Order: sequence, then structure tokens, then C-alpha cells
Amino acid sequence: MDGGPQVAPMKKVTLYSSSRRPQRPLQPAAMPPPHSSPSTTSQNRPEEPKRAAPKPAWPKRFYRRHRAPILALAGGLFAALLVVLHAALAPPARQLTQEDIDAAVLHTLETKTLPSRAAKAYDVVRPSVVRVRGLSRAKGKDELSETTTGTGVIIVANGMILTNLHVVAGAERLRVVFANGMESDATIVGTRPEHDLAVIWASVLPDDVVPATLRSTQDLAVGDDVIAVGFPFGIGPSVTAGVVSGLRRQYYSERGERLLTNLIQFDAAANPGSSGGPLVTADGEVVGIVTSILNPTDESFFIGIGFAVPIENAAAAVGIPPF
Repeated sequence: MDGGPQVAPMKKVTLYSSSRRPQRPLQPAAMPPPHSSPSTTSQNRPEEPKRAAPKPAWPKRFYRRHRAPILALAGGLFAALLVVLHAALAPPARQLTQEDIDAAVLHTLETKTLPSRAAKAYDVVRPSVVRVRGLSRAKGKDELSETTTGTGVIIVANGMILTNLHVVAGAERLRVVFANGMESDATIVGTRPEHDLAVIWASVLPDDVVPATLRSTQDLAVGDDVIAVGFPFGIGPSVTAGVVSGLRRQYYSERGERLLTNLIQFDAAANPGSSGGPLVTADGEVVGIVTSILNPTDESFFIGIGFAVPIENAAAAVGIPPF
């Protein structure tokens, strides 16, 4: 065997896996930071303490606590500033002179028709004036008929009405007619013969009873404007205008039965049927109750002199304290 040919030994064939898994690239070794030794790495370094957030300055804290009132105050100051600026920038108003006032009054008088003083006074007192009807039976008849007529004025909201005693005396039944046309029975609840006054009370009242405003005669002067409101001869309500002709007059009653004193003399027209009506100032306030007229003849018509009982006496007849 030694002499036979020498056979060379076979090389091992390298075997490769069919899997082509990517190989990781080599990572460089972590190098410590410069100027640091291996002993001072991040693993061994102590944690730094956390710093607290800085507090806001005190103006911010004050604003946060008082935000609502600060805003309200700022708004008020801004509004006040606007007012001041407007007043400073607006042109000053021109001061009115007497010539301006006179010109305005003259223009009004020339362009508008103003109601008279009598018309204004009548508008005030009209709702308080009533017509008073006295009903009686005529001889031989059973039915009641109107025998007397006069005027009255409401002075208390409960239906108390002032009128003349001679208007209601002797009547079997009394009826009053209010300003709105409503009619009601009435009864006598008081009399004052020395002043020819009677107080009657209406049993049924309208919803809008308006008592008259009474005024003292202490400041009444001769020459003052007055009006008389009534139902002369049953016609009305009628209004006549005049002035106070005198004060503290004396006069005998219509039938001459008694002397009436402390009367107001006036020249506003009055006739039968006006008795018991109000004598009214230019302001619509009642200062007297018309009671009689003076006529030297036997005729019952007005010749320019009328008399009224002062309202102080009339109010006392109802129990109203004097002024």
C-alpha cells in the first residue's frame, strides 16, 4: 500500500444557511462625556431638586381677586369720562331772555285758541253738579209730578249733596240727576234754615262720583272771577260768568221769612232753578252755594244781583270742619 499513489486529503466544504437574516451593525461603544470620568456617569449622578414656579407679582394677584369690582369701577370711570368730554365739547346752551319768552307766548296766543277761564272752571266742577227735582201730587191727582227744580253739588263721595232748603222743602219725593244722566232717589239728612241750606243723600250713586273741591272765602276779594253753574228754569247744566260784587252782604230769604247774613254778592246770571248750585272760582273750586237773586219787582228773573252762602257755612251744615 505504501507504494501506491498518494491521495490528497479532501477540503471541507463550507456550508451556508439559506436564511438571510440581516446582521446588526456594530454599535460604537458609549463614550463618556468629555471632561468626565467613568465614575460620574448618569447612573451614579444625584438628581437635582425641582425649582418652584415663581409667584405672579402682587398687581396680578390683586387683579385676579378683585376682577369684577375693578371692571365695574373702570366702566363707571369711562362713562363719567364720556360725560365730561361731552359737556366740555358740546356748545353751551343759549340763555333765554325775556324777549324770547314774550315771543313764545305771543306766538302761542296767535296760533292757538286757549279755553276761557270760565270754560276751564266749568270742566273741573261739572262732574259734581246735579239737578234736584222735587215731586209732589197735584190736587185731585194720584201721580207725582215735578213741582220744584233746583241744583245741588256733591261734596262728599258717599253721596252727600248740598242744595237750598227752599228747593226741597215740601216735596213728597226727591230725585237727583247726575252728570252722566243717571237718576236716583234722595232723602233729606240735614237742614240749616238760617242759611237756607239742606243736605240730601242719594241712595244710588254712579261709579264715578266726583266730589267738588271746596275753598275758603278768606282770600276771596271783590272783583275775583266766579262762575255759577245750575239748571235755570230746568235748563242745563248752564254756566254763567261774572265777578264777586261784594262780601258780607245781608238779604232776606226768597219768601222773606228770615234774614240771611254774611252772603257773597255776585253778578253772574242766576234764575229760578239756579238755587243750590255752586259758585265757583276760576280754578274750579266752590266758594259758595247760590241761594237767591235780588229783584225789586214781583218778577223772578235776574237783574244783576245774586247772593251765595259762603262755603264755610255750607260745610258746617254737613259736619265738615271749617277751614
